[in-house]
Amino acid sequence: MRDFLRPIFVLAWKDVLLELRTKDVVTTVLMFALLSMVTFNFAFSPSPDVVALVTPGILWVAFTFAGILGFNRAFALEKENGNLEGLLLCPVSRDVIYFGKLAGIFTFMAVMEALLVPFFAILYNLPVLDPKLLVVAALATLGFSGVGALFSAIAVNTRSREIMLPVLLLPVASPVVIAAVEATRAILDGASWGDVGRWLQLLTAFDVIFLILSAFVFGAVLEE
Repeated sequence: MRDFLRPIFVLAWKDVLLELRTKDVVTTVLMFALLSMVTFNFAFSPSPDVVALVTPGILWVAFTFAGILGFNRAFALEKENGNLEGLLLCPVSRDVIYFGKLAGIFTFMAVMEALLVPFFAILYNLPVLDPKLLVVAALATLGFSGVGALFSAIAVNTRSREIMLPVLLLPVASPVVIAAVEATRAILDGASWGDVGRWLQLLTAFDVIFLILSAFVFGAVLEE
């Protein structure tokens, strides 16, 4: 188990260090997400009823499209710097490379969400520190990152990767996003663990399916 987890941590830490040094992706993504939230705030009358109805969708739309911007860079930097061939020559299995990239992407999205949620709470005057919301965010982010890691590896070898990634990713990841929106709406309405449980089960099922299938086909994707 240690031999399996160590290279995953090394690959993820490499991506984290690269972003800490450049800060290109974090700056761009945060500005895009903040602009989206502010724009939506001016697009409707922020009465309590309207806020409760539309804010879950606004939150996850911002997370989704900000995540896509980050996914585009996950393998693009490897391709541009010639590191993709080096990854393929590493004496590890292809699923280790997949989980290493997934860990880096998940960390990036988790940090982004942690920075955006307080701003969202202030802008829309909503309680967002509910433990149920943290669980929903963790499960949805894991599933979305898992699919994003696979499709970013596919899109990086195409001529128009910035266009191909959302075209490939969004139809597959839509169940995760929809479940996250519905669960968030229920939580903001004061739902109990039992009421949110069915959405948590749905998110968990999608996570397991996506991660297993993505890890299984990732090796074939890299070889193309």
